[in-house]
Amino acid sequence: MELRPSAGVERRASVYERYLALLSRKRSLPTSAIASRGSDAIGDLLGSLAGARDGGDDPAYASIGARLRLAGIGDAPIVEDARRGVCLVSTPPIRRSTMAPMSWRERRLAAALRRRGARPGGPSSRGRWHRIAALRRSVLLALVLGQTYLATTAMADVLPYHGTKPLEIAQLVLFAILIGWISAGFWTAMAGFLLRLRGHDPSAISASALAPFELDESARTAIVMPICNEDVARVFAGLRATYRSIERTGKLGLFDFFVLSDTSDPDARVAERSAWLDLCRRHKAFGRVFYRLRQHRIKRKSGNIADFCRRWGKNYRYMVVLDADSVMSGRCLVELVRLMEANADAGIIQTAPHASGRETMYARIQQFAARVYGPLFVAGMHYWQLGEAHYWGHNAIIRVEPFIRHCALARLPGRGTLSGEILSHDFVEAALMRRAGWGVWIAYDLPGSYEEMPPNLIDELTRDRRWCQGNLINSRLFFAHGLHPAHRAVFVTGVMAYASAPLWFAFLVLSTAALAVHTLIEPTYFVAPRQLFPLWPQWHPDRAIGLFGATAALLFVPKVLGVAFAAVQDSRRFGGVGRLATSAFGEFVFSALLAPIRMLFHTEFVLGALSGFKIAWKSPPRDDSETHWGEALRRHGSHSLLGVAWAAFTFWLNPAFLWWLAPVAGALMLSIPLSVFSSRVSFGRRLREQKLFLIPEESRTPRALRRMRRYLRHSPPLPDFIDVVVDPLANAIACASDAARAHHSDAVRASHGRLVERALRGGPGSLRAEEKLALLGDAVALARLHYAVWTRADAAPAWHAHAASLCARRRRAPRKTAPRLPRLIAAKPDSIAVEPGMPLPPLPALAARSHSGGFDPRGASP
Repeated sequence: MELRPSAGVERRASVYERYLALLSRKRSLPTSAIASRGSDAIGDLLGSLAGARDGGDDPAYASIGARLRLAGIGDAPIVEDARRGVCLVSTPPIRRSTMAPMSWRERRLAAALRRRGARPGGPSSRGRWHRIAALRRSVLLALVLGQTYLATTAMADVLPYHGTKPLEIAQLVLFAILIGWISAGFWTAMAGFLLRLRGHDPSAISASALAPFELDESARTAIVMPICNEDVARVFAGLRATYRSIERTGKLGLFDFFVLSDTSDPDARVAERSAWLDLCRRHKAFGRVFYRLRQHRIKRKSGNIADFCRRWGKNYRYMVVLDADSVMSGRCLVELVRLMEANADAGIIQTAPHASGRETMYARIQQFAARVYGPLFVAGMHYWQLGEAHYWGHNAIIRVEPFIRHCALARLPGRGTLSGEILSHDFVEAALMRRAGWGVWIAYDLPGSYEEMPPNLIDELTRDRRWCQGNLINSRLFFAHGLHPAHRAVFVTGVMAYASAPLWFAFLVLSTAALAVHTLIEPTYFVAPRQLFPLWPQWHPDRAIGLFGATAALLFVPKVLGVAFAAVQDSRRFGGVGRLATSAFGEFVFSALLAPIRMLFHTEFVLGALSGFKIAWKSPPRDDSETHWGEALRRHGSHSLLGVAWAAFTFWLNPAFLWWLAPVAGALMLSIPLSVFSSRVSFGRRLREQKLFLIPEESRTPRALRRMRRYLRHSPPLPDFIDVVVDPLANAIACASDAARAHHSDAVRASHGRLVERALRGGPGSLRAEEKLALLGDAVALARLHYAVWTRADAAPAWHAHAASLCARRRRAPRKTAPRLPRLIAAKPDSIAVEPGMPLPPLPALAARSHSGGFDPRGASP
């Protein structure tokens, strides 16, 4: 009679086989570990790996080091720390620096506007480029004021009472502010066009670049990428492309890379560490690419950068700050270091990143606009600003020592939304760097810097809401002590970028009110005391049309010049002259439709910030997300109703005036379908197939972007929280992370013990995000949960199903070795590689157990 093992023994053998297959998927296991004879096969297996035959009370925790070696992490530094246990080191040794913020001091207007010299320790604040900058800004101021005066005078002639009524005075004030703002943009674009046409500027930072010379080791540079709940695959694909591009230059030895994570999502945390390990393993980059998970997320991105400076800033002369969607070529980065070395008084050099990589219709139109018109505006900003330029917070190089000394950000005193943490930190850091005597430059003509655009209108407006509040907060620093007037002007431009929207809206409302007064109320002919002759209200449509045409010219001439320059430079990169012109016309229409929509949203943002409405500061989406009809109706519905009501009221007052309001009211009425259809990826791809809204990065993709997209396409599936609980190798990596501590207080251990029991029975769905983070921060609790999931019968079915799924994916994965038969490792006779489906070593001890327990093998058996 043939004896067969009981059903319980078969189940347990299946569990053991499944666990063994997952444990050995990258490395061979010692034969002694497989041939365990203990009553608890998995416990004996883990215990033998750890060096203790019985496994001890906690075999999963004891075997973390051995499982790490089986994970195939190459040369990753693994140490055993008294406080954290076995630890996978992902950061270099700390060298502390002091970076203490100074309190903000406000001065009276006259004192605040007075120029201040450089602080002690900074370079000279006077030089040839300072005189050139002062002269250029004087010319700009004269041009803007002169143009504003002429336009405002013309507007007064258009009004019926020539600006003598209170309503008309208010209109003229708003018009003067708005036309001055438009005029500044016009002359900036004109200066950029002339500079681009000329080909170079002798005062530019790039003109000081020395002939190619060998950079010495003292020019050590850290490339830092702060991230927070980002698309992990996209982040590391971009970082990997940047790494490989630097490697091609032969200057990789000058650079170290730091991924500085503020991520609060548990799944993203797990994925980030796995992606970091994969990058380091593929390129043998341990000791050059580092990953830091910050536990206390103070001051958001600026606090993350400051934390890096305090820990490791002493190791580097420069640092390059990247965004999560940034990609930079190696040649660009090396050239930035050369420029810093050649200009000892430069504190920050900002590149002009080119937008690319999106496929939605909205993003492709915005990419086209930024690529055609953006170079003129950036070159013009450089022309007027020189060494007192903008810093946009990413794709820029910074001199570390003065940044540590002078650019720490203190909280703004007071209460409300315009106090507390400084949100738009980049403008403030540039102002503080210049206050200390260091130059802030825009390298407008340096190629090789890339970023991505928001994929749709709603996501762009969500970003604008954060930026709006940040710029309004910065307005409080206009009178801060010692700032250069140029950077006070930068604060003003930041505020006007959003405050111009409510001013424009108010101007349109006042114009409608003036029409209503003129239509519904008897005209007043005597407007002043003792007036002898009546003042007849006069409308001048011809003057109004002329003024409208002049204003439109200020807005659209820079775009025409941008198209002309692109056509002359190389129209083939934009699809040819015909497609370039067609795309430009489409962008003209699209931007005209978007302008009133943005006007209302920005008006809401400004009023909300001033009224104390707080917002969540979240990372923008990094993929091609589309807008659904329900979301568009919720966000644009009230604006569409306003457009209908406004048009109807104007038509009732005077049908002839509706033509003037039609571009605004019509755009508001079309906002819902415009937002939905422009977010479609399919429309964007069709436009690309027709070579419309084509940009050079699409017609001839740079090597760095090609690599990034290839890495993103072939990115392996990233683990999440359930993986680090079920998968023995992922669990070991998570338990050994520097965020997972081994020692906690008695109260915390008891709380985490209860959490382990609840997670075991309730499955991953029973845990909130903060509870998952608590388990990820406790190596002992996470190892115990892993062991319990595999060995206890009361584990939730969700854990079982995921284990079966992992094994099934392992079977479907392509193999480098074809056979499924037992495969002995000839070079190491004391080890055997275990594949799913192969016979296992005998487990007679399992048959001796009369009760069935442990893992419930529901789902596919290996």
